[in-house]
Amino acid sequence: MTAHEGAAARRPDGPDHDAEPRRTGLEVLPTPDALMHAAAELWVETAASAIGASGRFVVALSGGATPQRLYRLLATHPYASGMDWSRVHAFWGDERCVPPDDPASNYRMAREALLARVPIPAETVHRIRGEDEPDAAAAAYERGLRETFATPDGPPRLSPGSRFDLVLLGMGEDGHTASLFPGTAALREPARWVRAVHPAEGSKARVTLTSAVINAGAEVAFLVSGRAKAATLRRVREGPFQPDALPAQIIAPRAGRLRWLVDADAAADLESHGKDR
Repeated sequence: MTAHEGAAARRPDGPDHDAEPRRTGLEVLPTPDALMHAAAELWVETAASAIGASGRFVVALSGGATPQRLYRLLATHPYASGMDWSRVHAFWGDERCVPPDDPASNYRMAREALLARVPIPAETVHRIRGEDEPDAAAAAYERGLRETFATPDGPPRLSPGSRFDLVLLGMGEDGHTASLFPGTAALREPARWVRAVHPAEGSKARVTLTSAVINAGAEVAFLVSGRAKAATLRRVREGPFQPDALPAQIIAPRAGRLRWLVDADAAADLESHGKDR
């Protein structure tokens, strides 16, 4: 098992900067189960630190099968019993534009896997209203984020209590993360924190956080599992900087830490696997 923990990543604003943080922060776990436990420990440790600093823990949840396994683990002992859930604020990194009870809803998945199984107050669960018109839902979600972080306008602030304490991200086989897809306008969003995304015909519209607010996070963690992700992971971490084609490359925290928690199958193609960088 190899662990590389990157120092706080700082970069100029803007998506055209080839940020070295994508090449750091790698932790390769031997199995998917080990990956889940490492992610759960990160959640607990980050929550404790955040609550100590600001009195609350603000997390952006991800959709997908890998985070779902994490949420189920967090709902069990000792993780669930060791958390002060009254101080947890749950947001989402993205959502499909579907009702909250739809099987495709990221909110529904997180509620069933975790939130309905722990004593988190309803008022600190901040879902994206996927049933609303996408642009209106995005604008409303940004207003809610700005209210939570006491930042009525302008870019995200970087002080404790004014940004996400933890952002959980997945990575698709096409290199997308959240609902930042290759070639979409949301990748080049300079100011808005939340955008509606209108994919190709036949796909559901989505609402996503933009890199502006993700990259303000104190801890930003990719969870990547499975051999099917190996080739893309190598391109994202070790290939040329091409964020329009590989949106995961745009994630580079400005004053925080980027972590890549991956299992051995996902890391199989990495040249840096097993080497110190």
